[in-house]
Amino acid sequence: MTTDCTETGFGTREVRRARYAVAAVFTVHGAVTGSFATRVPWIQDHAGVSAGQLGIALAFPAIGASLAMPLAGTVSHRFGARTALRGLLAMWTLALILPALAPNLLTLCAALFVYGASAGMSDVAMNALGVEVENRLDKSIMSGLHGMWSVGALIGSAGGTVAAHVGADARLHHTVVALVLTLLGLIACQRVLDLRSEPDEEPPPRFALPPKSALIIGAVGFCAVFAEGASLDWSAVYLRDVLDSSAGLAAASTTAFALTMAIARIAGDRIVDRFGAVRTVRAGGVLATVGGVMVVTAPNAALAMSGFALMGLGIAVVVPLAFAAAGRSGPNPSQAIAGVATITYTSGLIAPSAIGSLAEATSLVVSFGVVSVLAFGLVLGAGVLRAGDRKPVAVPATAAASRPAAGPRP
Repeated sequence: MTTDCTETGFGTREVRRARYAVAAVFTVHGAVTGSFATRVPWIQDHAGVSAGQLGIALAFPAIGASLAMPLAGTVSHRFGARTALRGLLAMWTLALILPALAPNLLTLCAALFVYGASAGMSDVAMNALGVEVENRLDKSIMSGLHGMWSVGALIGSAGGTVAAHVGADARLHHTVVALVLTLLGLIACQRVLDLRSEPDEEPPPRFALPPKSALIIGAVGFCAVFAEGASLDWSAVYLRDVLDSSAGLAAASTTAFALTMAIARIAGDRIVDRFGAVRTVRAGGVLATVGGVMVVTAPNAALAMSGFALMGLGIAVVVPLAFAAAGRSGPNPSQAIAGVATITYTSGLIAPSAIGSLAEATSLVVSFGVVSVLAFGLVLGAGVLRAGDRKPVAVPATAAASRPAAGPRP
């Protein structure tokens, strides 16, 4: 694909506007996740489910995303990238209302299934458009876009924390937030690239297996997301149980890790442009591995928190670069992106429970030793992200928004 904006039917100014529009879409998408996560305890109490039942229910977003993501390419092919994203993003923001309305386990599972399905389809659509904008600008923007997703998640979680603190009903809270985010999303979508399929282009199949290249790229993403999920969900527990830290200090570790990830992603594009995707991820893998070793050998909380911070820095840009590499890895970008997303969603789903199971059988120190080994996998596997260095490929201008997807963030 050529990166000359004029040759693809879009002027330079239009593509630059599209960049900021897609960034706004990523922010809106992240804000939904942050808003939901902070009210899970309220939703659990309202639905009257136990901790074990809640764990079952929280698997349904990933199940919904995995099953629905294959439809993203078909929707974009039929309606065009802009219209498709507008509709899919609105479905996602409005789906925020559903879990808080669920009165029991069955309805909660159904609500979270819809919530995850709409999240996954909009995720594929916005990442595909992000890759298209990056191609036309001929510079890295995917890390920054995912950084904006993290910013949105932080904003959403901050609002949710305030709502929870004042005892607001999550049904009212999520309804108001959903309506505001839907409006903001619709406004942002007005400026994204309006990619359309050629009139004689054959519609993509509804379901298709992801290409082999996506599976290999997804394996690298798996390592990064596993380390991310383990650190976010277990860093506070690690400091409390292993290093006997106070509850406040333990919680601060998780917040610091999330902030480190967001800052590193926002700043990551300049590093990627200078050093390339492969060297950036390889260096990040070294940092993450060193951070993991610091965690498992730390005699005190300060060193462990420094280790978690290094892990955050090291893995921050991996997933954005994995999506970028997938989008350039062959003639079916949306299919490849969805394949990578499937693997990363799966990693994020199993990481918390896998760490817990291993810790129960051995210890949390051993669990994070495994995380360190997976982090080193980034060093070994970075070469598969070479497609993320924005070498032009022969792909139709509409490809990233009109090809089939298979399987599934943020």
